[in-house]
Amino acid sequence: MSFPQEGDRWEAELRALREDLKELRDEQREMANAINQLVTTFRTLATHLGIAAEPYARREPAATTRDLPGFG
Repeated sequence: MSFPQEGDRWEAELRALREDLKELRDEQREMANAINQLVTTFRTLATHLGIAAEPYARREPAATTRDLPGFG
């Protein structure tokens, strides 16, 4: 009966952890791609529905273009 050496056990554990890490990174890449697709879809829909215009242009704040009631 032989027992695995301490070094062999650590190597096996490291290999398993590296594989888990690789899988997590692959899943993160897939999620990032899905989020980018959602952003693109929402941006396209917003433009199509007239909610947003491309390219985005910052407007002056409304308070500087008109007087607010009660302040003088």
